[in-house]
Amino acid sequence: MPVIVTLDEALHRRRMTLTDLSEQVGITLANLSVLKTGKAKAIRFSTLEAICEALDCQPGDILTFTDAGEQP
Repeated sequence: MPVIVTLDEALHRRRMTLTDLSEQVGITLANLSVLKTGKAKAIRFSTLEAICEALDCQPGDILTFTDAGEQP
């Protein structure tokens, strides 16, 4: 998949756990885990907005696009 989720790095920079983010955003830990591991097929803009607000970041800080032939 050419879209890479870098949520781990954003959480680390903010010294926040996935559990903390889950509580702040109001999204289940299981759903955030699916997103974090890159197994999510889609993300709602409202969810992306809530995550970005909680982490004080831009969508490009947690999502990157790579060419299909590139290795992350």
